[in-house]
Amino acid sequence: MPLPAPPLALYVHIPWCVRKCPYCDFNSHAAPTALPEQQYIAALLADLDLDLPRVAGRELVSIFIGGGTPSLFDPRSIELLICAVRERLACSGDLEVTLEANPGTIERGRFAGYRAAGITRVSLGAQSFDAKQLRSLGRIHASGEIAAAVSELVDAGIDNFNLDLMYGLPEQTVSQAVADVRAALALGPSHLSHYQLTLEPGTVFHHRPPAGLPDEDTTWAMQLECQQLLAAHGYLQYEVSAYSQSGRHCRHNVNYWEFGDYLGIGAGAHGKLSDHGEHTGHGERTGMGADLTSFGMGGITRTVRTQQPREYLQRAPVDRVQVQSVEPRARPFEYMLNALRLVRGFSLRDFEIRTGLSRTAIAAPLNVAVTKELLQTEDQEHYRPSDLGMRFLNDLQALFL
Repeated sequence: MPLPAPPLALYVHIPWCVRKCPYCDFNSHAAPTALPEQQYIAALLADLDLDLPRVAGRELVSIFIGGGTPSLFDPRSIELLICAVRERLACSGDLEVTLEANPGTIERGRFAGYRAAGITRVSLGAQSFDAKQLRSLGRIHASGEIAAAVSELVDAGIDNFNLDLMYGLPEQTVSQAVADVRAALALGPSHLSHYQLTLEPGTVFHHRPPAGLPDEDTTWAMQLECQQLLAAHGYLQYEVSAYSQSGRHCRHNVNYWEFGDYLGIGAGAHGKLSDHGEHTGHGERTGMGADLTSFGMGGITRTVRTQQPREYLQRAPVDRVQVQSVEPRARPFEYMLNALRLVRGFSLRDFEIRTGLSRTAIAAPLNVAVTKELLQTEDQEHYRPSDLGMRFLNDLQALFL
């Protein structure tokens, strides 16, 4: 029997920012004087139309409009996009529609328009409440503008919002990191993303690292103290860097981490789709023996769109997408790269459903991870990272390569 299809989400990438931050490795570019909003929306919908045959009959559970700074687009453009998506795809009754935004002057006065356009959730890139740190990170907003943005979006009827915060910043102390979290909590977000500054290849900070970065022991202390503070205020950690109040997880991101399916449209956008309608029986061997025999799944593919915005807009839809199969031998690592980020971990049955592989494909590395006390299990069916596994997550994930 075919395996059930995973939930389906849609990621929309809008690649322009006012300016590029020195730590950012996302596909973002300084915005031109006049944004080509109509042309870009048309290109997004052309991408979607190209992918529709692969998802016929499936229901969309979430839309995430990321960037870049999507809130540079006028609310009318966002409304046009959301309406067009709804015309093309069946959507769940409680569709989650997230818009990333910066708490600066660009968005002022727009949140009511975004709410009317269909946005149900906003993710604000606060990063820090310390003026010195905001300058060192190249942010264009001041600390006071974060509270102003929150006030406006709540007045617009968007009470489901996330604040992005970073720690491990140049010359930051543990008490300063905790103070940032306290300032965020005072604004009452439903969700908080709290992640360490990393020097990613291709960024300004990677080529010219800022002075005074805290050492590993200090950043670990920051993480622990901030986690304790968040827990004390009812924000429970459900993923490495994600905390939510009253279970208000970001459903879109949870779908990523559970190895769900998602369409990716826009410059540089990535997508992942599973074909569950074909039964492959016991015939798909990979040279690694029966451990990597697929069942009930036709295949998994990833898509990526042309990255540079100008080139993306110039190309025909079929010429700006690359499609690559995720071979059975690569699926264990790809699954674990996502699922092990979740505090609750995963079940072996979920692994089989999402990868189309037998659980025997990961038996050996599972045993190693348990022996090294990086994974915990109570019933040999459900596994979750231990505290040690969360601290050394890269090492844990690498066991499944």
